[in-house]
Amino acid sequence: MLVTPRSVLRWHARLIAWKWTYPSRRPGRPPKPEALRQLVVRLARENPAWGYRRIQGELLGLGRKVAVSTVWSILKEAGIDPSPQRTDRSWATFLKAQASAIVATDLFHIDTAFLRRWFVLFFIDHGTRRVHIAGITRHPTGPWITQQARNYLMDLGDRAGSIRFLIRDRGAYFTDSFDAVFQAVGVRVIPTLPQAPRMNAIAERWIGSCRREATDRILITGQRHLRLVVNEYAEHYNRHRPHRSLGQRPPDPLITPEPRPASAEWRRTRRIVAAATRSTPWRPRRQGWVLPVPHP
Repeated sequence: MLVTPRSVLRWHARLIAWKWTYPSRRPGRPPKPEALRQLVVRLARENPAWGYRRIQGELLGLGRKVAVSTVWSILKEAGIDPSPQRTDRSWATFLKAQASAIVATDLFHIDTAFLRRWFVLFFIDHGTRRVHIAGITRHPTGPWITQQARNYLMDLGDRAGSIRFLIRDRGAYFTDSFDAVFQAVGVRVIPTLPQAPRMNAIAERWIGSCRREATDRILITGQRHLRLVVNEYAEHYNRHRPHRSLGQRPPDPLITPEPRPASAEWRRTRRIVAAATRSTPWRPRRQGWVLPVPHP
């Protein structure tokens, strides 16, 4: 015989113990949902000056009642220090805080199918990355660009008071009258240095995105066609296209909350199903709880 009777009896005892052993539950409170953990970590990282009680108050305003000790434990597990220690003093954080008061402008050209060159003037907000198409022309003269600047400030309305700096290049079409339009409302105009396109990197980046994703893919026939294409792309850029600097959200709906992770939705669906079938008898198994299959 390959085995002894003692081995057979021992295996049978282990089989019985395995069948009637229920999954053990860890002592203590159940862990918090992953969506709540991500929200607490995000509030702490995006607001370095917020303490535990401030984060608790913000969560209460969002409809999530948690204790201060819960916020502390979540941040401790994530490796995030308390408020005075996690304050970031880097240049990247400083420049990001100043971005809401900076607007950039630039011109880029598009050659049509009939070899005619048109110029597009636009403004872009550094803080929200929102693009405003000012106008399209074949001859970007100084008076025309100055008038487009007046129209842009009129469209902004009361929001024009929040602008403190305007970045532009050293093109001859940006005349002194153009600068005077912004200086009249308290905006400081900053021309870029010669052969330094990185000083206006956000505007240059948008020009590249517009060409790669829109104008380089089709043949432009004229001004009306170009205006339609550029305006549609600007609307797509402002309302739908995700941005890494904005947390993969478009510029316009920044006030809307982020979608919840799939794990949180799955847990909620599971709880709803369990509550709906609570009156049905359960059948225990070692792997977990299994709903009985109703007979037809």
